Amino acid sequence: MRASRTALAASCLALLLAACGGGGGGSSGGTTTKDFPPSGTLAAQCIAPRSGTNPATGQAYADKAGSAATEKAWLRSWIHEFYLWYSEVPDPDASAYATPQDYFDVLKTPALTPSGREKDQFHFTYATDKWIAESQSGVTAGYGVEWSSISRKAPREIRVAYLQPGSPAEAAGLTRGMEVIAADGIDVIYSSNVDGLNAAMFPDQVGATHTLTVRDPATNTTRDVVLTSTAVTLSSVMNTRTLDTADGKVGYMQFNDHIAPAEADLVTAISQLKAQGIKDLVLDIRYNGGGYLAIASQLAYMVAGPATTTGKTFERTVFNDKYPNTDPITGRALTPTPFYNITLGFSLAYGQNLPTLGLNRVYVLTGSGTCSASEAIINGLRGVGVEVVQIGSTTCGKPYGFYPQDNCGTTYFAIQFRGVNAAGFGDYADGFVPAGSGTAGLPGCMVADDFAHPLGDPAEARLAAALSYRTNGVCPAQTAARETRIAAISSGPAIGKRAPWRDNRIVTQP
Repeated sequence: MRASRTALAASCLALLLAACGGGGGGSSGGTTTKDFPPSGTLAAQCIAPRSGTNPATGQAYADKAGSAATEKAWLRSWIHEFYLWYSEVPDPDASAYATPQDYFDVLKTPALTPSGREKDQFHFTYATDKWIAESQSGVTAGYGVEWSSISRKAPREIRVAYLQPGSPAEAAGLTRGMEVIAADGIDVIYSSNVDGLNAAMFPDQVGATHTLTVRDPATNTTRDVVLTSTAVTLSSVMNTRTLDTADGKVGYMQFNDHIAPAEADLVTAISQLKAQGIKDLVLDIRYNGGGYLAIASQLAYMVAGPATTTGKTFERTVFNDKYPNTDPITGRALTPTPFYNITLGFSLAYGQNLPTLGLNRVYVLTGSGTCSASEAIINGLRGVGVEVVQIGSTTCGKPYGFYPQDNCGTTYFAIQFRGVNAAGFGDYADGFVPAGSGTAGLPGCMVADDFAHPLGDPAEARLAAALSYRTNGVCPAQTAARETRIAAISSGPAIGKRAPWRDNRIVTQP
């Protein structure tokens, strides 16, 4: 696969969204038995047809005049053809829903996971023009601050997780751990004005100016900060360093996003750690929501090396039971994602050998924001026998995926497949659990996020716990990590959703 030949557009990418769903990959008995006309015969028949050129394809839009009824009919057929749990989907009266988007919201399985959560929590829509613009650029509008949503529903708690270098937030003096208590005068903790809070804290346009009231926990003082959004280029890798310990050097690396520049950034970081002769690696992915699956594969290879990964599967995709051997969207035979041992053209010239650490164990720092492609690193390494020690809190749990599909200006995201590792495992519906039992439980420690210390500081609670566990196998005394699982919030509006291209596995096609 040569990534440089791949346009990051809805027609040529699949997002392997490791959603919190139940175990199996096919239909498991359901509510729908009727047949529907092929979705292709109903596509692009729109309430408001678009004109001009589609930036995803470079060709004229195929839209023609239609109606809400034809858009809804297309949705029902498309779901029946490609949805992973197509036979579990209810068949309500489409005319009872005001818009196609409202109708789409109910075209999913009503089943629950073993923990009682919705099996499909990642069924959503996005304006197509916005999706294409954001996913192709790797640049987002904002202040250059990553928020940690400890609780996204009232009483809310939103803190600064980390800052992008040179960003407006850094220039304004924001630091890790500061809590936002008001946004444009709106109370963050209890207000029901979620739209106002999202507009102020998560601007989607460059040049938007808002006032945030923040509290510094170190001094217990508050102040107003005026921020103007800019086009922020994300730093995928930060804080790479080597820590000297009594029994050898330990590498630390904060990995934030599986975006195209990460290929070069990861090669630089791994080369640095290799040159310094580290014996173990602490990989901090507590805030990494995902991105390119191929980059997850590259990093897993760089951690483990060729002796463990050569000829092995990193991840295999499984569609619904209508397509046991073929990808129904591309028409190609299903082939697994390998452990890539070369650069793929994301941000380095294609075909260069990747550096390796040759480790048979890795420590990962996780949180509720550790999702999709980040979870694939954990699952892929476990599949080939690398020991993964997990420090932090339960990951979000996203072992499922989809191809984004545009119709009439809305891009629809509906789960179409699941990912499994070389051992055939992909059932982490409720996330990977540190010190947990069951098949998704990993050795390690449940440790709350520590906002009193910078990331990469050996005194920061999760990194300190990893270093301690490495030495003596004992977890520190901790209160339970109390992060609210972002993916678990399914009722009522919540603040702080990130762009989908940062919270999914993007599987490029050659």
